[in-house]
Amino acid sequence: MSTELQTSGISKSRSVVKSLLPELRTDAAGSYLLCIGSKELMGFDPFLSFFEYNMTHTLTDHPHRGFETFTYMLEGAQTYQNFVGNKGTIRAGDVQWLTIGRGIVHSDTPTGEGLNRGLQLLINLPSGDKMMKPRYQEVVGEEIKKAEKDGIEVKVLAGESMGVKTQVFSRTPTMFLDVIMKPGTEWHQSIPESWNSFVYILGGEGVFGSLKFSTDTAHPFLVLGPGDGLSVWNNSTETLRFVLFAGQPLREPVVRNKSFVMNTKAEIQKASEDFQFHKNGFENARSWSSHPVSRL
Repeated sequence: MSTELQTSGISKSRSVVKSLLPELRTDAAGSYLLCIGSKELMGFDPFLSFFEYNMTHTLTDHPHRGFETFTYMLEGAQTYQNFVGNKGTIRAGDVQWLTIGRGIVHSDTPTGEGLNRGLQLLINLPSGDKMMKPRYQEVVGEEIKKAEKDGIEVKVLAGESMGVKTQVFSRTPTMFLDVIMKPGTEWHQSIPESWNSFVYILGGEGVFGSLKFSTDTAHPFLVLGPGDGLSVWNNSTETLRFVLFAGQPLREPVVRNKSFVMNTKAEIQKASEDFQFHKNGFENARSWSSHPVSRL
């Protein structure tokens, strides 16, 4: 074991076991999605799907049940509304966490000038929490806790790093860290050994897990293997920025369609019926609709 790992409390750094190119998708209005979907993340419990997106039009009122969404705004702004009365606008650097639980109908509208770009991760909920009351959390960038040391800056979006803990609560235990490393720096982060983890590179190039593996934004999605932490080196002359995601596996069956994520096909059918007949969490869907939102 290296001296750096010993002093960091890591006994085995995770290595990159797979690098993926996100699939580029566009819709009729011109929005793009760089997507790592359910097929690529199959078995990568508790994660369901991951997107880097540029929102150009409103995602009109639509239902969900049974999972959580984490949204991190990189550029521009977007406004969120749902049928239990939550409404908010997140801007560059802000975080939105939605625990959907038993049911939400909501809309998202781009409200910034130019690009409205962000990251969104869908995380499964344990079976015991799928019918819980929805919960909405929003943290502006200035309030996100940050750790800084020796040329490294870590925004703690969820979890803990360098002795700094997040103020965001997730039902499924998770860690989301936005890391910026200046040239010539190294960083060592503990990760619970049983958790799954991946890295998404936003800029620059770095060495992840092993000095033998270097990557850049040409292959931005890195699946990490077993270990109790991650070591990263920036041996380049440019700044490296990436987001580290990690989560505790639920080890439960997953059945999903475009709107709902449950444990069985019968539960998916029940969710569809509940939405159609406005019951079991979807009562407000009978009379609610989102309001028009103007650009900022």
